[in-house]
Amino acid sequence: MTEIRAGIGGWVFPPWRGVLYPKGLPQAKELHHASRQVTSIEINGTFYGSQKPASFRRWRDDTPEGFVFSLKGPRFATHRRALGEAGDSVKRFFDSGVLELGEKLGPILWQFAPTMQFDKANFASFLDLLPRKLDGREIRHVLEARHESFRTPDFIALMREHKVPVALVDTEDHPAIADITGDFVYARLRRMVMEEETGYSSRALGAWAKRFQTWSKGAEPDDLKRIHSDAAPKRPRDCFVYFINGAKVRAPAAAQAFLKRLKG
Repeated sequence: MTEIRAGIGGWVFPPWRGVLYPKGLPQAKELHHASRQVTSIEINGTFYGSQKPASFRRWRDDTPEGFVFSLKGPRFATHRRALGEAGDSVKRFFDSGVLELGEKLGPILWQFAPTMQFDKANFASFLDLLPRKLDGREIRHVLEARHESFRTPDFIALMREHKVPVALVDTEDHPAIADITGDFVYARLRRMVMEEETGYSSRALGAWAKRFQTWSKGAEPDDLKRIHSDAAPKRPRDCFVYFINGAKVRAPAAAQAFLKRLKG
């Protein structure tokens, strides 16, 4: 069975108090509450520095069964010229206690600087560093490329060779890549506006829900253009959808409305 999980970026955001969180809710209870309103959360703090094993254990224990965290890989690994030299940073990240999340560990998002251009050999050397299994469990990886040079069939072919998905980012700032290159789909939807109570319009949420239902069943939406001429193999895929940035105060409502669309 495949699943479509949807959520937000992080859970500590003061403007959500009184919006996502009931007034007076202690900050220590915010993750407990948020994780029961959405089905996944993308953790951004791991991008800037290591977390403690005790923190991962607390997050694991504070969330319900079936909940999943996605983690951003450290910038020390992705924001460098020679990506093949990031091995120590990648190892330190996984040694920091990430696996304490247990079954609640979802994909690892490796986000590259918007100035980083596509170089096949450079990126191939980085992909070779990513562990696919640790302590007997599969590790899922996804890359977010933000430079126009990645909109090339060569990049899609490289990612398919390594079976790593490319993050689909809905934004005006960076190129959207909708090609399927791995065994799951990962999206970051960044166009929320204050004028919409749910961040995205009802029509837009419906369109995104339909796309993810299509991906989940193994097909590809017919309203998003591929870069590579070849379609991905048809097979069911898990999906991860995060409402990030834009009018961030609307993110929880957007994720909740999206989940309702899936049920409806």
